[in-house]
Amino acid sequence: MDKDKLYKLKSEAVQLKPIINIGKNGITDALVEELVKQIKANRLVKVKMLKSAAPDGDIKTLAQQLADTTKTTLVEVRGSTVVLYR
Repeated sequence: MDKDKLYKLKSEAVQLKPIINIGKNGITDALVEELVKQIKANRLVKVKMLKSAAPDGDIKTLAQQLADTTKTTLVEVRGSTVVLYR
């Protein structure tokens, strides 16, 4: 993905509210299923993660795993908020 497209997606994501919250159970099948539905409907989604969702506290690794599982592009990780795009 080129830098201009990435910059545009990041600026669009600023106005979004997190659609899904990931809790201490982490990435579950039900969560992935719901996230895929939301991505198909909206293309760009924001996900909020609890710090306890990542067992080692590494949100970026968990975010990349979520992007790989849902076959999306990881646009941004800011704190515990993740932006995904398809």
